[in-house]
Amino acid sequence: MPHGAFGRARAIWRFGGAPAKGRANRKIAGLPDMKRYLITSALPYINGIKHLGNLVGSQLPADLFARYQRGRGREVLFLCATDEHGTPAELAAAKAGKPVAEYCAEMHQVQADIARRFGLSFDHFGRSSSPQNHRMTQHFAKVLGENGLIEVVTEKQVYSKADGRFLPDRYIEGTCPNCGYDKARGDQCENCTKQLDPTDLIEPRSAISGSTDLEVRETKHLYLRQSLLRDELDKWIDSKTDWPVLTTSIAKKWLHDGDGLQDRGITRDLSWGIPAQFPGAPWQGMEGKVFYVWFDAPIEYISCAGEWAQARGAADAEWERWWRTDKGAEDVTYVQFMGKDNVPFHTLSFPATLIGSREPWKLVDHLKSFNYLNYDGGQFSTSQGRGVFMDQALAILPADYWRWWLLSHAPESSDSEFTWENFQQSVNKDLADVLGNFVSRVTKFCRSKFGEAVPEGGAWGERERALIDDLTARIRAYEDLMQAMEVRKSAQELRAIWVAGNEYLQSAAPWATFKEDPETAAAQVRLALNLIRLYAVLSAPFIPFTAERMLQAMGTQDDSWPDDVEQALQALAPGHAFTVPDVLFAKITDEQREEWQSRFSGQRD
Repeated sequence: MPHGAFGRARAIWRFGGAPAKGRANRKIAGLPDMKRYLITSALPYINGIKHLGNLVGSQLPADLFARYQRGRGREVLFLCATDEHGTPAELAAAKAGKPVAEYCAEMHQVQADIARRFGLSFDHFGRSSSPQNHRMTQHFAKVLGENGLIEVVTEKQVYSKADGRFLPDRYIEGTCPNCGYDKARGDQCENCTKQLDPTDLIEPRSAISGSTDLEVRETKHLYLRQSLLRDELDKWIDSKTDWPVLTTSIAKKWLHDGDGLQDRGITRDLSWGIPAQFPGAPWQGMEGKVFYVWFDAPIEYISCAGEWAQARGAADAEWERWWRTDKGAEDVTYVQFMGKDNVPFHTLSFPATLIGSREPWKLVDHLKSFNYLNYDGGQFSTSQGRGVFMDQALAILPADYWRWWLLSHAPESSDSEFTWENFQQSVNKDLADVLGNFVSRVTKFCRSKFGEAVPEGGAWGERERALIDDLTARIRAYEDLMQAMEVRKSAQELRAIWVAGNEYLQSAAPWATFKEDPETAAAQVRLALNLIRLYAVLSAPFIPFTAERMLQAMGTQDDSWPDDVEQALQALAPGHAFTVPDVLFAKITDEQREEWQSRFSGQRD
């Protein structure tokens, strides 16, 4: 099983919900259990550190799924990369006063480090500016052109006299004609997600100089003839009966609303990017133009696998077995994770690239899309610096605090909102009171009465058998929910598993039993110590750093999945040494909450 450069990925779980009785045999709609999983999350833009809304919209739930599948013994290749081309990169570099190549190299390292500290277990975190992606993007462009799916189009484009250049769509800002948002970009409105052309904007201005002295001039660009593939795409999407409604509804809207799926420009007038004129290209006259970021960025998913193989010193066959159905990828399950604004490109444009190549590339099997996470009464926004960003979050609290809250409140069926009050409540009740308190009570009591080793003696009774039955049902339900990528429900079920242990401990009351029957108290504590190991295994996909601490405290590296719960609760035998860990989760005080809420109410520097 491959392990990522970001550390060993264990399988552990947690959450809580409705009683599990009758749920053990319930099959939840989702992916069938397979042996190999290719997992990608949407590529984060290079233009700065991402906020928590970006994190929960793609990378974090993808990591949850990858860790779960690894924990079940499946082979996983989890890929992501920085998206380094396009207007955002050039504008950010100019603002930083650095050459764009230097800026991108630095920010890639920054984002890779933050991802590592958040526990994102990528097998490879690549770069869309890599030599592999240059070659792969030009390869796809060449075969698409040869297949009649790319054409040279003369079009009208905005030219800025003040800047002395054509302005690609994201170099133009203005008011959205759909919702009135006054900072809409020339390709899409960030507020309402409507796709735009620069000429659609009201009162447009240059994002470089702010100049409104703009005019429309003719220029030439390459267009991907998506409209010729509409029927194939429509049939393919119809075959995905288990996709989220959010995903298919967005795709179908683009396919059928208005004039239907439109051909789309795939080049821009930029200096930084993958050249659109290259040896062997089936066209001429594209000098000085580069491929549009939304053409080359998804291709980086494939290129990233090549980067991964090269970093391992492996031959091409190593990555091709994941991506080419004629080289072994026919038994791979490919799952993508992304926010809803990225859905059109991943259900239409990228599949059109792969299908149109007429080559045996692996198409996505399941696309898990997310709505938006809003921030404390408004919106997270990278461009406006609103909300808590990943580096700021880690400066306040360890990653697992954030991972737990974000995943347990993932915006799946609708938008959700981060509030400091809700964050405080979830941390204090779920992490500190339920899980942390259980670990602390069990280990400290055992140390005081039996020493720092699993006690021997006594036997299980009806109470223990009932707990095993309940946990078995809950864990099987948890597995179904995880396989179906029901993130919030999985969290709820995990919390219920934690709660079951607390209820058992409260009912068994070994501190009272010990006074009259030390042997029975020993059996109860032995089971409770094994529950800590079990909770670490189940909780690792959500809170991997804490899960590792729990296993270390229990003196074990045994993270085997509990296929047999009764057997799992005997993994730590009598005499096995353990230590009492430090507090797993500190409660958030009202003073801390108020200070953080005030600190992050303004603009990010």
